[in-house]
Amino acid sequence: MKIRKLTSENYAKTYALLRQAFPGSTFEVQLVENFHNNGKAVHEWVCIHTNKIIAYVAFSNAYNGTDVCGLHLAPLAVKQEFRKRGIGEELLRFTLRQDVIKLNTIFVLGDPRFYQKFGFEPCDTPICPFDKKNEHFLSIRNNTDSKFTVGYEPEFNLSHRLP
Repeated sequence: MKIRKLTSENYAKTYALLRQAFPGSTFEVQLVENFHNNGKAVHEWVCIHTNKIIAYVAFSNAYNGTDVCGLHLAPLAVKQEFRKRGIGEELLRFTLRQDVIKLNTIFVLGDPRFYQKFGFEPCDTPICPFDKKNEHFLSIRNNTDSKFTVGYEPEFNLSHRLP
């Protein structure tokens, strides 16, 4: 298994992985397609095994108003038949060590039991617009103590979801 930055040659394989990893949801694949189509500066890595993409992770800008205040981790996906083998954990550990990532506050909306293994902690501030009580909103290297609602790239808007 190799971990590599995502290149445009592998976009189609990544979209296929996202469709398979999130059955019944078009949000994740549409989000990533919108990032690519809109030329967003997203940090993306994939795990490749026998020339197939088996895992994917992306980090996009997080905002306090118009100022970038960190990165959002989303989505993280592992191909169904490769789950429960530590591949997602290995990919996440690898990306958290990359300079562009380790120098930033990272926010994630997800299962606290999973993300706390990597040093993520529940955060009171900022407020996540998709989880008003911040029950599943975590961060790492978060020094924010001011109250604000964290912003996401426009591609996260519900209006970008496919029917």
